[in-house]
Amino acid sequence: MYTTCSTVRTAKNLMLTAVLMVASAAALAQTPPPPGASPRIDAIRKAGVLRVGVVNNPPWLVQNTTGNGEPWSGSSWMLGKEFAKLLGVKIEPIVVSHETKVPALIANQMDIMIGPLNQTPARAQIIDFVTFSSTAVCMFGRANNPKFTNAKTLDDFNKPDITLAYFTGAGEEPLMRAKFTKAKLRAVANSGSVAPIEEILAGRSDAAPINRILWPSISKKVKGLAVFPKENNCQDSKIFEVKDGMGVNKNEPAYTNWLREVEKRMHPALAAEELRVSEAMNK
Repeated sequence: MYTTCSTVRTAKNLMLTAVLMVASAAALAQTPPPPGASPRIDAIRKAGVLRVGVVNNPPWLVQNTTGNGEPWSGSSWMLGKEFAKLLGVKIEPIVVSHETKVPALIANQMDIMIGPLNQTPARAQIIDFVTFSSTAVCMFGRANNPKFTNAKTLDDFNKPDITLAYFTGAGEEPLMRAKFTKAKLRAVANSGSVAPIEEILAGRSDAAPINRILWPSISKKVKGLAVFPKENNCQDSKIFEVKDGMGVNKNEPAYTNWLREVEKRMHPALAAEELRVSEAMNK
């Protein structure tokens, strides 16, 4: 009996030790690098603020214009606040546009672009990413436009008599240029909308990309639109599927690796928040 109890106690102690070691490792991984290890973190601590680039980009980052409550919400904001909390500083949003978000990051106008940003090969050459989501797009157009509704495949949009619109500086821009080499492309400035809806409604363009998560909400709010692909209301679309992440400047490994460790721990909560906002938008 003594041997059995001793064995049980030993097993429990080993299990407890393992749990504590895992918890300790997780805690250490999320402890910011010490002074001198990361010039970026040293500068953030000295300033007392974490400058985060923001642009309205639901469901990851949603601007609150009511004047009540926090100015932003969504999984991007949640993660940005966690970074600031662990660093012991305040979070300071720096409002940018889709056209300026990467140049502003490179120009050191922010410490991190919480955006998020589509992780494209071109961007990966000039900035690093803290990946926390993924996305794909639908193509949408007017329901009474046969050029749009007659399309059976994505290649049917790649024709000289088709005009496609997209936001300048958005992640879809290089993908649109690479995929639709025969179509007429219209790069338009983003006036605050989630997609070039006015371009479509005005008849200046036949189709445009929109994030698949945002489509159900837009289709309810704006009548007379159709979507491609139609199946499951485009929620299974794989068009331009890419990873989404926060942008940081290159050559800052201690800072970037720490951010990634924090995201790894936060990932389940971030996914739940993204789903919550998406469902709220689509009601």
